Amino acid sequence: MSAEMDALVAKATDKLEALEAALYGLQQVRGRYTAEDGSVTVEVDSSGALVGLELAETVTSRPPAEVSQLIIWACQQAAQDAGAQRSEVVGKLNSAFVPPESGTTESGSVGGRAE
Repeated sequence: MSAEMDALVAKATDKLEALEAALYGLQQVRGRYTAEDGSVTVEVDSSGALVGLELAETVTSRPPAEVSQLIIWACQQAAQDAGAQRSEVVGKLNSAFVPPESGTTESGSVGGRAE
């Protein structure tokens, strides 16, 4: 194989590995939030879907509407945490697709062009 072909295969392999690492990283994302008083702990996946909910015994002394609002608040905070983690994973993926500084005008970022 020529050196040019070897370089092309190496670049393709590197990008495939970056994609696989991103997929694995996204599967590992978990946002977690615990209320200040420790009464509610929520865990969400990379999509923001609830995957864990822990309620302390102290929630039984509160009105249901208050507990539900606290759960919703905790879910929002956990989703923000998961979103930040997801952004880090996608940022690493994007950096793997940015071409080396060679004066090309082609954008290498995933998901769009930089203007």
